Amino acid sequence: MKNNKNETVFGQNVSVKNANLWYGDFQALKNIGIEIPEGKVTAFIGPSGCGKSTFLKCFNRMNDLVSGCRVEGEFKIGEADIYDRSTDVNALRKNVGMVFQKPNPFPMSVYDNVAYGPRTFGVRKRSELDELVEESLKAAAMWDELKDRLDKSALGLSGGQQQRLCIARALAVKPKIILMDEPTSALDPISTGKIEELCEELKKTTTIVIVTHNMQQATRISDKTGFFLLGELVEYGDTDDIFSSPKDERTERYITGRFG
Repeated sequence: MKNNKNETVFGQNVSVKNANLWYGDFQALKNIGIEIPEGKVTAFIGPSGCGKSTFLKCFNRMNDLVSGCRVEGEFKIGEADIYDRSTDVNALRKNVGMVFQKPNPFPMSVYDNVAYGPRTFGVRKRSELDELVEESLKAAAMWDELKDRLDKSALGLSGGQQQRLCIARALAVKPKIILMDEPTSALDPISTGKIEELCEELKKTTTIVIVTHNMQQATRISDKTGFFLLGELVEYGDTDDIFSSPKDERTERYITGRFG
């Protein structure tokens, strides 16, 4: 879908049909279909190497950067077909932000980390940047912690603070969807709790899709859960239903720890 300026307009929901992905000859994703609702937290669970992170990265075409990767199927963000040749990948990644497993702040000040995205997309006025930095740090529940440290290096923050700063950095360009690839796996329980609280708050304005190995985390924060195994989406539904009455025996074995 295009607006009057011929720019792609992205929505907040994700629709995928018949998705397949290969790394060379290896098929990592097999015929996946899913509807991810807007304004919710959707979790992907499953054992290591099952395809959940690979699938997540399809939504902002991060797999384009992997040599020998080939993707088939229909991926829509709102009404926009994101693998259409006319899709502006930079605009896609502005609207579909990503937070990685390990915090990856840039080696620059807290302020410049958050202002990086807006500057990339043409914001130059200091007053506008100031407003975006404050707004994004407040949204990431960090403003009070960092308002007196904006000119200090982001590398001097704790691991949990660095990860929330990365979330603030993603929020600064006003994305409609945020992808999180095991964002708390390297963090202590207190920092993990803060990011889980943040997800609850952020879903009021943003769709969140999170990959997690922590099934308790999925039950705490997600509205929908998908269970992946060997490149297939075995089961997908409301989180309460997946964990209390899974329909597939493989799902039940995994969530009860009898897997393998």
